[in-house]
Order: sequence, then structure tokens, then C-alpha cells
Amino acid sequence: MSITLYSGPISLFARKAEIALGEKGLAFERIMVPFTQAQGYQPKHPDVLAANPKAQVPVLIDGDLTMFDSTLIFEYLEEAYPEPALWPKDPKDRARCRMMELFGDEILLPAVRPIMHRSVPPSDAETRRKEEEAGKRGELVLLQHYAALDSRLDTSGFLCGDYSYADIGVFTAVAFSLRLKGPRLDEHPRLAAWYARVEARPAVAKVKADLLAADRLLSPTLYA
Repeated sequence: MSITLYSGPISLFARKAEIALGEKGLAFERIMVPFTQAQGYQPKHPDVLAANPKAQVPVLIDGDLTMFDSTLIFEYLEEAYPEPALWPKDPKDRARCRMMELFGDEILLPAVRPIMHRSVPPSDAETRRKEEEAGKRGELVLLQHYAALDSRLDTSGFLCGDYSYADIGVFTAVAFSLRLKGPRLDEHPRLAAWYARVEARPAVAKVKADLLAADRLLSPTLYA
């Protein structure tokens, strides 16, 4: 059976799925859906519309299975392709890691959203002022989350002992903050070391390089 992944050039959730497939060593065909900063994900890809009521990537097809949502894709990959393991075996440890992966999606990412305007064309002055104020508030929240993550990291070097989906989920949220010129990690040395450690993994480095290449085309103001 062959695996197909519908992805987006700057979709955090789709890039999470790409990293997971790479960590599992699984070959897959990637179909990149249309995206521009002016129009977003328009026109919607018909296969994505048919597969996902939310009309969003990622969408994974594995044989006769079609599914969406990056976290559910993580769960499926772990059961269908258990090696190398990316969740702990102990139920309580696995639950803790699942909560940390959820933290990346539901707690950390909302703090990144207020600075996402930095990758789109400038709007009118009043809207831009409100965006900048929201961005500053988001940065303060991000710094609080960075401090919490820094204190959580221990000598194991990863968020849940061994490298896991939790690291993938949190890394992508932090990476999106950094690409949008959000707060740096300089004052959080353990978090900075963790970020460098995850970034150096071949599956992660490949996806991040591809993301940045797309970003330079789509959001040139970020690199001015």
C-alpha cells in the first residue's frame, strides 16, 4: 500500500504529519495544496474537501483509509507502524505525552496566532495597530510558556523522556513563533538546547528546510 499526504506550504499541522512520517521512515507521496498569503488556501483542493468536513490539511490516505487531523494521524501511525516507537509504552507516561502534544496545539499555538499577521501584506493603519498590540500580548504569553517548558526539561533532553510526538508537536509551534520573529529562546537555555536537538534530527531538518524555502517565496517581508 502507498501513503499519500495532502499538505500545505506553511501549515503547522501538516508539517507535523510530515515530520512524523519521516521519523517512522515511511515513504509517501506529498500533494501540496494551493496557498497564497492574499487568498489563503483557495481554491480548496477537491480531495481535501471530500475527505475533511473542516476542509483543512493534513489529510492522510493509507490504502483504503482516509483520515484528517494531525493528532489522529499520530495515533494511527503509532498503531499501524509501531517502530520506531514515538509514544511511551506505559499508559500514564503516554497520557502525559499526549497532554504535552495537546499543549503544543491548544495552548502554545493560540499564543502564536496574534503574531501571524507579520507574514501577510500590511493592512490599513488602524488594523495594523491592533494587530501589533495583540502581537505584543501574544509575545508575553509565549514567554510565560517558554519558561514553563524550560523548567520541565530535565537531563533526558526531551519533553517526555525519550523523543516522542510531544516533541514534534511543541517544536512545530515554537518553530512557527520563531519564523514569525516572535520571542527568542536566549533566556531559556534548556529550551534552546532542546530546540536545537530536535531541529538537528534528519526528519525535522528536512521539513523545516522545505518550510523555510516555501516561506521565502510566500512571505518575503519576513526575510527583508
